[in-house]
Amino acid sequence: MTTEAANSSTRVLPHPEPSEIRLEAVLHALSDPLRLQVVRELAADGHELSCSHFDLPVTKSTTTHHFRVLREAGVIRQIYRGTAKMNVLRGDDLGDLFPGLLDSVLAAAARQAARLGTG
Repeated sequence: MTTEAANSSTRVLPHPEPSEIRLEAVLHALSDPLRLQVVRELAADGHELSCSHFDLPVTKSTTTHHFRVLREAGVIRQIYRGTAKMNVLRGDDLGDLFPGLLDSVLAAAARQAARLGTG
């Protein structure tokens, strides 16, 4: 086993299985403006993004909390790549469980951002 494989095997974060994802937890995770911003950026990019990619106006510990809420709700998957923690949207899982929910939330968030001029 390589050193990288050994390190990555000890740095696996817990994620809910699709059968464990609950609508209330997803809605709660998406209800925070900063978490919604993260989800919008992940959806727009479509690829894995590191935590450092996101420029959130909060402390590092608060940023970590927001990512944990999204991960534990089943909205994102986090994977270590070396020392970087990469984030990817669990769009397929959410789409299978709650058809149209994520697309509706993202569309509503985009309309709100345009209306408020917040991008």
